[in-house]
Amino acid sequence: MTGMAILQPVVALAAWTMVMWFWLYGTRIPAMSAAKIDPEELAEDPTITLDNLLPPQVQWKAHNYNHLHEAPTVFYAVAIVLAIIGQGDGLNAQIGWAYVGFRVLHSLVQATINKLPLRFGLFALSSFCLMFLVARAAMALF
Repeated sequence: MTGMAILQPVVALAAWTMVMWFWLYGTRIPAMSAAKIDPEELAEDPTITLDNLLPPQVQWKAHNYNHLHEAPTVFYAVAIVLAIIGQGDGLNAQIGWAYVGFRVLHSLVQATINKLPLRFGLFALSSFCLMFLVARAAMALF
């Protein structure tokens, strides 16, 4: 079907988000157990945060999982628009894959070494891809 190639990176990024979910809980649950954190106490006292109780390396995965629910939502929306209007193939699909690649690299950096300058560079590159796709959708629709 014409224009549907951009849906592949959409599904790939959604799948990557689920990978980060498993990585998040695969590290957080053992860390909470080791720190003897009572989940009920967390729920009852809003002043207690896992950022203050768990090692930063554990929380990096959680922070990235949250980040995958921010700017990528714009990617999902614009990619679906491009697919609907038959503009999701070719360069738009390639830029969609570039966006996903930069977001995966951003995740890997944030979840492992968390070097801010490198993270920001990858975030900026992904943002430029997203801006390009938004502009292409706007040009096609307006």
